[in-house]
Amino acid sequence: MRGVHRPDSAPIEIPDDIFDVLRDAHRVCVLTGAGMSAESGVPTFRDPIDGLWEHYEPEQLVSIEGWHSDPGTVWAWHLWFATLIARCSPNAGHRALGRWHRVWQRRGEGTIEVVTQNIDDLHERGGATPISHLHGEINKFRCFECGAPASPMLSWPAEPQASIPPPRCPICGGYIRPGVTWFGEALPAKAIDAAVQSAMTCDAMIVIGTSGVVYPAAGLPKLAAGRGMPVIEINPRDTDITHDMDIVWRESAAIALPALVDGIVGDHD
Repeated sequence: MRGVHRPDSAPIEIPDDIFDVLRDAHRVCVLTGAGMSAESGVPTFRDPIDGLWEHYEPEQLVSIEGWHSDPGTVWAWHLWFATLIARCSPNAGHRALGRWHRVWQRRGEGTIEVVTQNIDDLHERGGATPISHLHGEINKFRCFECGAPASPMLSWPAEPQASIPPPRCPICGGYIRPGVTWFGEALPAKAIDAAVQSAMTCDAMIVIGTSGVVYPAAGLPKLAAGRGMPVIEINPRDTDITHDMDIVWRESAAIALPALVDGIVGDHD
């Protein structure tokens, strides 16, 4: 184990073999899940839903069936969730990935390709724009009927509201919906293609904050491992895919990633 001393904390122990793996890597795929956003305060999908929506099952608010049954409630929930995300800030892990990306890009040393299951924009605000949002993006919109991209004029709620009528598409008059993937829908083809391409061409993969339960994301590490590429898991607890990992580091993203990036690129920015 390698100890990294930080001025405001005790030494962080980093498995030495992580640096052995990443020393010769020039294209690193970073797969992130809900745990990474949760460290910024974003509720995870399985967190209890309080207040106005406490009597709803989560699936009722994020499904095709829920939208058809009550679009006003589904739209109101998504607007409130987007408001909560906007109040959160990128954590130290997001910022570390952004710094790693900037330094490698400036030096011409390699590429960091972020593939995320998260629907928030914390990676973007942290400086490392994902090549793939597997489950869509909550701050992008399209028409439910014709699929046209939309930029509705929105009034973000200061407090949760039980129901808000969705805006209408200026092209066909259909309801505008959030650009996320709901239960009963296929994942965006471009997002899947980009994620698979990254897993199939990377020199190493780092898996952060994902439970390894939801596919096809949970299958991406196996694509990299099947090519003989090393796969590293950073997570405070065991997951459904821990047994497929080459290196396991039991730590949170906000603690592990700054120390890891310091060890790879130094204190450059």
